[in-house]
Amino acid sequence: MLLAGLAPLLGSGQQLLKVGVAGLSHDHAYGLMHQYQQGKVIIAGIAEADTALANRYKKRFHLPDSIFFPSLGAMLEKIKPDAVLAYNPIAEHIDVVEACAPKGISVMVEKPLATTVAQANRMAELARKHRIHLLTNYETTWYPSNQHLYQMVQANAIGPVRKMVVHDGHEGPKEIGCSQDFLRWLTDPVLNGGGALTDFGCYGANLMTWLMKGQAPVAVTAITRRIKPDVYPKVDDDATIVLEYPDATGIIEASWNWPFSIKDWEVFGKAGYLHALDPNTLHQREKKGYEPVKLSPPVYTDNLQYLADVLRRKIQPDNDLSSLENNVMVVRILEAARRSAREGKRVKL
Repeated sequence: MLLAGLAPLLGSGQQLLKVGVAGLSHDHAYGLMHQYQQGKVIIAGIAEADTALANRYKKRFHLPDSIFFPSLGAMLEKIKPDAVLAYNPIAEHIDVVEACAPKGISVMVEKPLATTVAQANRMAELARKHRIHLLTNYETTWYPSNQHLYQMVQANAIGPVRKMVVHDGHEGPKEIGCSQDFLRWLTDPVLNGGGALTDFGCYGANLMTWLMKGQAPVAVTAITRRIKPDVYPKVDDDATIVLEYPDATGIIEASWNWPFSIKDWEVFGKAGYLHALDPNTLHQREKKGYEPVKLSPPVYTDNLQYLADVLRRKIQPDNDLSSLENNVMVVRILEAARRSAREGKRVKL
């Protein structure tokens, strides 16, 4: 049964968040369902127009009919959640904000924030006008290795940053078994805003914008490829994006063609090098050899803890990985990258 009405508490003594869900076609929704099964969140309502998809979730996660609604509007007429979590196509994130912001309901979307700068700017305008939080969730935000790497750079452990390299992706969404509901829009140039460039390029843009304290790159250059046009005929499946900063360079390698899943981050400073190999492994190198770094306990381990503290005004999400400021910049970078790849030229921001 659902936890509603039981006034459950977080480990810190706080009540659990009561959330609404906008869409189920993004496979990251499975993560939320596992959080629900672990008693970490109250699901007050789910808006999903596709009855077959909704029924699959009902059956798999033992969800009652009473929390399902045919549209977001219908759901918001019946419930007042603490926030709405969006698991719908990226191009439709703006629809969630249009519906929630006037009602004063904060929104957290799955990465990236939007498919176009025009959408991102409109969403930001709505969030500021109605004084809601508009946040973006990335898996890599909650990696202890990334959090510790950032702290070390801020503490000047490797000197001024000169180069950043991010590798992100996997063998391909179809190859790893993503659902057909997810693939239908993930491989659509309008609904997803691109292929691997959007899907995995956003991670690197997000991390680099964070490390560069929100600074916009001077220019963006990108190359995209269709290595498997028979599998992904409409979108790129491989992208390399170069970000130019006044004193540093960022290289984002996003692909649906890796031989394995990868999400790592390398940062070269004037005096040393840091490499976050995976969520829990960080290596450091100065002149000789690599040394493992003992990680400090992460501040946050998932989006729900973070979201709760933002909504309860315990923290301000200014320019952090989930913040609106960071993620509008991410969309600017991705749009410039698409233009660069399309026109074959360097694009100034």
